[in-house]
Amino acid sequence: MAVDRVPVLKRCRSLGLDPVYLGIDKKSTRQLRRTNRKMSEYGLQLREKQKAKFIYGVLEKPFRNYYKKADKMTGQTGANLMTLLELRLDNVIFRMGLARTRREARQIVDHKHVLVNGKQVNIPSYQVKAGDVVEIRESKKNSQRYKDILDATGGRLFPEWLDVNQEALQGTVKEVPSREVIDVPVDEMLIVELYSK
Repeated sequence: MAVDRVPVLKRCRSLGLDPVYLGIDKKSTRQLRRTNRKMSEYGLQLREKQKAKFIYGVLEKPFRNYYKKADKMTGQTGANLMTLLELRLDNVIFRMGLARTRREARQIVDHKHVLVNGKQVNIPSYQVKAGDVVEIRESKKNSQRYKDILDATGGRLFPEWLDVNQEALQGTVKEVPSREVIDVPVDEMLIVELYSK
């Protein structure tokens, strides 16, 4: 399995991204040395794509597949792409506050701690649908890991498209999120321009 081993704060600096979007509270004190060269149109498009891939932890081939799927759906391709990425199971676990970061959420799913509608799912890219109930397995609910996670994510605000019960470690996807409620700082139109060349 391919793993991105670039230091997170270094990658955030190079993409001009706040680490808070990844669930990381650290701040880098280093400043990125920028030259006064103006970035080309292609450079801007590429950076937006890299930003989206980095935030959601998706590699190039699956990301391109998400784009193709979004292009076939009705409506705007860019908004569809962001919705597909947002409905990944690992992202839903992160949004519910059951993981500190999306990487940790991915690991939780990989380790078979998650049930979707009562069935065990260990695929981080699993597409959750409206009405799905996502929860942590009963045998894992009392573990120290989840107590620590809830202490760290206790004050986190949940998106309006999720109905979360943190004490029971479960939540329901009320609706498919629209682009307006997805608070990710990515200009998806640049990604669409890049892939439609």
